Amino acid sequence: MEIVISDHDRPSVEDRKVEIVERKGLGHPDTICDALAEQFSVALSRFYLQKFDLILHHNVDKVLLRGGVSQPAFGGGRVISPIEVFFAGRATTSFAGITVPVEELAVEACRKWFRDHFHALDAEAQIRVHCLIHPGSAELVDLYMRQQRTGLWLANDTSCGLGYAPLSTLERVVLEIENHLNAASTKAAHPQIGEDVKVMGIRNGQRIGLTVACAMVGRYLVDLHAYLDAKGVVADLAREAAQPIAHRGICTAVNTADDPTTENVYLTVSGTSAEGGDDGGTGRGNRANGLIAPFRPMTLEAAAGKNAITHVGKLYNIAASAIATTLVDELSTVIEADCVLVSRIGQPVVEPQIVNIVVRTANGQPVDANIASGIREIAQRKLNDIPTLWRDVIAGAVSLY
Repeated sequence: MEIVISDHDRPSVEDRKVEIVERKGLGHPDTICDALAEQFSVALSRFYLQKFDLILHHNVDKVLLRGGVSQPAFGGGRVISPIEVFFAGRATTSFAGITVPVEELAVEACRKWFRDHFHALDAEAQIRVHCLIHPGSAELVDLYMRQQRTGLWLANDTSCGLGYAPLSTLERVVLEIENHLNAASTKAAHPQIGEDVKVMGIRNGQRIGLTVACAMVGRYLVDLHAYLDAKGVVADLAREAAQPIAHRGICTAVNTADDPTTENVYLTVSGTSAEGGDDGGTGRGNRANGLIAPFRPMTLEAAAGKNAITHVGKLYNIAASAIATTLVDELSTVIEADCVLVSRIGQPVVEPQIVNIVVRTANGQPVDANIASGIREIAQRKLNDIPTLWRDVIAGAVSLY
């Protein structure tokens, strides 16, 4: 394994004239698919641990959401055809003579997640679940069990993961707005606000422009006037969340495709566009840090749904983010860090092919031997933590979307 350290050779994202950041919120169809893939993986892992005292081979990172058909209306509305969720991927379906109830676990994980996160959606009547899981390939299952016997966990893919720190002002604003709009306290005070919230932020110089798409729940709105008032509430809540972070001019626009003259507005029955034909898929939305930031390093790897023991598509995104964050937190000389980890299938997960770390120092000086030594110590420490990351993952302590 080689740890390669270099200096940033491009301007900080904060110093660029333009920055663009997006977050697809909790109820967006793509985010739903990421969440369901991860919840299913966690359910499988917990069952495997309970029954066999180990997490067996699985990768259930292929979830497709087919949107339903609905008739939203002020004061009510109805879902005509349910949202359909298709689980695909691989999992160990039997072990030591015991059959794993894969389909039951998938269905319950799906319905429970909707019950826990949507306040206006009927998880039984408005969701239809299809489980298309097959056993894993013989080669990968054998690799998995071989390392179970030896205690040396081997990467089951040749892939990469990355992370960076710290988040920019705009990145923090976009995250905070979506979190605030989807907080339980917000839903309790404003049940007309659905969970399908998408935030697009653009910083042009010192000005921040925010476009918020927010599904409204018809049963809590008596008419168009109430809907327009609700849009104002969303804009106020967005500014309220952004202001303590940004300290600069912010322009907020909500549901800009609305046409009030024809009452063609973003109204839903359940709080998500998935009810009315908007489809989704795992890996099409936020990256592992919860953002889509095109001016930052990104990978197309979908972290959600992969097993937390050997799948570097998940582990390396978590570990790379931990390395970058810890470098900034613990080394006073480092003010910005990017980290990329690249695996090789069949090699120990704690030994990437390469660890590439790019840093920016506080005074702009090149990385010297003393700084490099501190960087290597932190990187090695976080790499050594990889075999225990699964505990945080199945405890729900790691966000991947």
